[in-house]
Amino acid sequence: MRRAADAAGQEGKRSLGFWMCTALVVGNIIGVGIFAMPATLAPYGLNAFSGWLVTVIGCAFLAISFAGLARAFPADDGPSAYTERAFGKGAAFIVMWCYWVSIWVANAAIAIAVVGYLTIFFPGLIHTAGLPGLIALALIWMFVGINLLGARTAGWVQVLTTMLKLVPQAGVIVLGLWLLFAHPAIYAAHVPPNPASWREISSVSSLALFAMLGIECAMVPASRVRDPERTIPRATLAGTLTTAAIYIAISAVPMFVIPQAELAVSNSPYAELFARVLGGHYGEAVAAFVVVSGLGVLNGWTLLAGEVVQCMSRHGGFPEVFVHENNRGAPARALLLSGVVASVMLLTNFTDSISKVFSLLIVIATGATLPLYFASTLGLIVLRRRGELPARAHRPQCLQAAALAAVIYCAWVSIGIGAEPLLWTIALGGAGVPLYLWWLHAQRRAAPAVGGEAS
Repeated sequence: MRRAADAAGQEGKRSLGFWMCTALVVGNIIGVGIFAMPATLAPYGLNAFSGWLVTVIGCAFLAISFAGLARAFPADDGPSAYTERAFGKGAAFIVMWCYWVSIWVANAAIAIAVVGYLTIFFPGLIHTAGLPGLIALALIWMFVGINLLGARTAGWVQVLTTMLKLVPQAGVIVLGLWLLFAHPAIYAAHVPPNPASWREISSVSSLALFAMLGIECAMVPASRVRDPERTIPRATLAGTLTTAAIYIAISAVPMFVIPQAELAVSNSPYAELFARVLGGHYGEAVAAFVVVSGLGVLNGWTLLAGEVVQCMSRHGGFPEVFVHENNRGAPARALLLSGVVASVMLLTNFTDSISKVFSLLIVIATGATLPLYFASTLGLIVLRRRGELPARAHRPQCLQAAALAAVIYCAWVSIGIGAEPLLWTIALGGAGVPLYLWWLHAQRRAAPAVGGEAS
């Protein structure tokens, strides 16, 4: 009787069905990088849509792989744990190091995107050398400061800004549909002339993937889901495809309405779109929403950067000094370290226009995330070959095929990254190797001491 009651109570806690889980996945992935993306993709013309299509397919395979791993190893702590299972602690360290690099580089890119939309209200920003970079720097440190006040304060900021990022995206879709039915000729007036090019499609894939970063942490807790074995994989895939469809739709509108040459140099493409079609005040309203929502995303990624460093410190990958929390429970030293390296990255690269700096940073961030995607999907294949994939893994052969397709997609994105971003990615990722060797040395020195005390 009691067991039946416990089972009923447990089932009562499982309140999330397919549609709610899908909505959660969409909310976790959608960010603000997309708001600067039309200007970044404008030089590629119609190849941008082919690149988006490749990205959608690749991310679908990544989503299936991550959902399968989450289901097979529900107690594991995400991609780093999967990597350690398959390849050992060294590989897991490098993967998490590169992931941390991708977070603080993404923070610099998001700050740049926000500054781009601030130029709508302060046009003089772009005419003062170095000022956009200094404002982006101030934004980074403002959110380091907010997060130093503790997770509760940062959490309230996140709640207030999360939903705002959906407002301008919904507005673009509504505007696009209205133009399609009321003024369809506008879509044919500025068709980009670029011929089809595999090289450009590969480059677009590396840029577009930035907008989908977060797919690795978009899983829904199984304990709260009805029929999790079926619901989580379906919702993860549906949420990923829905997010991609939204992104493609809102990217298409400015690319067809604004001439290619003008769009490519725009600092705030969606604000310019609304100002061009509906008037200047509408553009300013959109810019305000983008700025506020961008600040919210910057807040969340700043918090994540600090937590990753603290987590690595607890597992011995970083010096123990970064485990320290201040009297508000915030990982103060980890946050300060992440703020410093993001600032250095920003100042090192802010020598060009806002759109060009943004393009460079998002490709570096994407490249730094690829080791995590490679390791997780290759790890799934390795675990399957070893026979270490639990029986609860749904359709292991299909899962292995999806993982193989995801590996091929990651390789395709790597080709499109380009020489300069690739060198940055290798240099920043490789900087973690000496730290790992230092950690190994410290572990070996500690082992005899422990043995001596025991004797």
